[in-house]
Amino acid sequence: MTVTPDPVGPGQESVWTFPRPSLAQPSPRHLRIEHRGSIVAETRRAIRTIETSHPPTYYFPPEDVHAVVTRSPRGGSFCEWKGSTVYFDVTIAGTTVSEAAWSYPTPTAPFAAIAGYFAFYAAAFDGCFVDGERVRPQPGGFYGGWITSDLAGPFKGVPGSQFW
Repeated sequence: MTVTPDPVGPGQESVWTFPRPSLAQPSPRHLRIEHRGSIVAETRRAIRTIETSHPPTYYFPPEDVHAVVTRSPRGGSFCEWKGSTVYFDVTIAGTTVSEAAWSYPTPTAPFAAIAGYFAFYAAAFDGCFVDGERVRPQPGGFYGGWITSDLAGPFKGVPGSQFW
């Protein structure tokens, strides 16, 4: 299947220039998650993972997570690059959001920097922000990328993208 990348505007980066296999890199951007009037997590010390066709996924250091995260009974999944993940329920302001976060307790060596960090599904919360901009969740419900206006797609997760 041939995919035509969207045009790249000023100040944008194309997810089609992101590497495959994916990689992890520090991100100094200001990230914030809000839910029910409370801050779930906030950091400037995230690690972002990038991969061809995906918007970045941001991993928060555990000390910058203000909600209670508890291991979900459902378990986890497997990433061909990062290894086995564990899903977490997130409790904030008296509300529990099931399987709204995940973590890699023992990722593969190239992703050692994200060990024990938490990533969050943007769609699960009232608002997720990168440098003050409200993000859009990566389409499809499975992937956890955060889409901002400085990214050009199209993004994996849309109908027909299963084999990208």
